Amino acid sequence: MVTDVIEKQVVLRAPRSRVWKALSNAKEFGSWFGTKLEGGEFTPGAHVQGPITHKGYEHLMWNVTIERVEPEWHLSWRWHPSAIDANVDYSGEPTTLVVFELTEVPEGTLLRVTESGFDRLPPERRAYAFRSNEEGWQIQTENIAKHLGVSSGG
Repeated sequence: MVTDVIEKQVVLRAPRSRVWKALSNAKEFGSWFGTKLEGGEFTPGAHVQGPITHKGYEHLMWNVTIERVEPEWHLSWRWHPSAIDANVDYSGEPTTLVVFELTEVPEGTLLRVTESGFDRLPPERRAYAFRSNEEGWQIQTENIAKHLGVSSGG
């Protein structure tokens, strides 16, 4: 069983430029991802944070550092996965890398989401973070399809 990398993919029946906007515009991203973000586009090196809007998690902040941005193709960030205990300082832990990649396909746009680096997490958090994020990425691929108002496949 692979425990270091989560991979999800979905075909969105929307143009790549539209999917890119939903990923790269901070405010629009937050609306489907479940965090309140202000500002414009994500930029490499930026630290982005905002309150989480998912019911039961409103007391937490979403924090990422943007790693790489290649318009209409690649967006990546680093974060502390499943950092859901407001009383814990996760800053000393390794981060995982989240990568969104877009590819044009005949049906629209293939969105591939990969999160890697779980094996570097502290052993007591590793399995929970992996399971939680694997489920979370499935939900998020559905959320972006709903946000775009398109059907999804695969």
